[in-house]
Amino acid sequence: MHTLHSADYLVFFIYFIIVSSYGYYIYHKKKTATTSSKDFFLAEGSLTWWAIGASLIASNISAEHFIGMSGSGFALGLAISTYEWMSAATLLIVAVFIIPVYLKNKIFTMPQFLSKRYNDKVSTIMAVFWLLVYVFVNLTSIIYLGALAISSISSIPFEWCIAGLSFFSVIVTLGGMKVIGYTDVIQVFVLIVGGLVTTYLALTLLSEHFGFGRDVLKGLFVLRKEAPTHFHMIFDSSHKYYKELPGISVLIGGMLINNLAYWGCNQYIVQRALGADLKTARKGILFAAFLKLLIPVIAVLPGIAMYVLHQNGLFHQEMMDSAGIIKPDHAYPTLMNLLPTGLKGVAFAALTAAIVASLAGKANSISTIFSLDIYRKFFHQEASEKKLVRVGRWAVVIAMLIAAIVTPALRSLDQAYQFIQEYVGFISPGVLAIFLLGFFWKRTTAAAALTGTLLTIPVSTILKFLPKWTNGAFPDYPFLDRMTIDFLFIVACMVVISLLRPEKKNEKDLIIVDTSLFRVTPGFVVGSVIICGILAALYTVFW
Repeated sequence: MHTLHSADYLVFFIYFIIVSSYGYYIYHKKKTATTSSKDFFLAEGSLTWWAIGASLIASNISAEHFIGMSGSGFALGLAISTYEWMSAATLLIVAVFIIPVYLKNKIFTMPQFLSKRYNDKVSTIMAVFWLLVYVFVNLTSIIYLGALAISSISSIPFEWCIAGLSFFSVIVTLGGMKVIGYTDVIQVFVLIVGGLVTTYLALTLLSEHFGFGRDVLKGLFVLRKEAPTHFHMIFDSSHKYYKELPGISVLIGGMLINNLAYWGCNQYIVQRALGADLKTARKGILFAAFLKLLIPVIAVLPGIAMYVLHQNGLFHQEMMDSAGIIKPDHAYPTLMNLLPTGLKGVAFAALTAAIVASLAGKANSISTIFSLDIYRKFFHQEASEKKLVRVGRWAVVIAMLIAAIVTPALRSLDQAYQFIQEYVGFISPGVLAIFLLGFFWKRTTAAAALTGTLLTIPVSTILKFLPKWTNGAFPDYPFLDRMTIDFLFIVACMVVISLLRPEKKNEKDLIIVDTSLFRVTPGFVVGSVIICGILAALYTVFW
């Protein structure tokens, strides 16, 4: 039954009240939140390490993880977990080598970094581009997939889901980064508990079906025994899904480029750590890396469990669309609809928490970039702190309104998430090349950065469509391999341009980078070794 009962709505209502009340309490705890732009956009000095870590994960996890990643677990198995587990390794790199550079140079936005390192032209082009992508791609996709998921497990109409998610997200976002950061702690707790409830149901269903009673450990044993092909992390070139996860490239190639661009050069993510001191920021990022290891348990295992149950004759109707075609993305909603009354409310709250946290984080980044990099720079250079905060709040409301209006148009897409991921990924190689060379090679010029900015989408487009244009004469590379080629090509172009046309730049205008920034505490080293050890064990066992 695609319905929520009174007990489910009561659980959800309690969650809503707790989040709203705690957010209101945090908002009024420091009155500077209403007047200080740095406090509003960055929660400067206010977020603890656990709030930073929780906020990083809450902003990252959304409906696409619960719905899309479970669907991928159903279709291709544990290998999809590489997106999560390699993110944990990437977060360690970001904590050691990238966050210290931002904090040392007092960088608050990604366009600000580009302006300081290169020039205003590069900065403004990227600021406008980021705003357009955040509003018309990221916000709309999160709202669309969230509304689709919620409407599939309840009787709430799709349009009302859009309105409700947008409204709830605006309420959270208007309190600023401090409110987002601390309410994200609750959101992460709820989404993990709710996710574990659904995983527990999936494993006990398996255990019962194979005659072991409601034994979770037996369910895990059955899962491994009945779906051995779903427990390989690295695919060879003959594998059916090699193009989605091309062998070793998921470790050292395009996946690393994708993750470094996302976790290290993305306002939406990096912003959580920019208001803290280095020690607190690093501890928060380390905490997020540990949480990342857990995500496949709540997002991938349910999908594999549904695959086994489906292979054994269960849920055929539920896993098909109206045309009778099996839809892997139906795996998670089908499981949620099997939850008993009350627990379904917990899972519903978890799904909502993931969506709202992601929307709030994205909206705050839109607000930050627009207010500090567009409004203050081009419209009102002498704007007061109060004025910037007010403009930031209006940016949140308008951005969310535009996204809510545009969202229904995505219903025409058959695979909205996959479509969006691939085409947004067209810019990641260029962004990463511009940032990495900007950090670590002083001779990189503004002309080279501008070239990298303008080349990344055309090169990605050519690599994608050239096989079709040449009737297969040009190799049809997997998406992640195309990202590697794009990245190396842009880096080469930027190096050549920088060497052929060097620019003189005042030393005081350069980004400060020295090896002392990369020293870490013994505690961070221990945590990093544990994470790397767990990853090594996982990839050894499930290679």
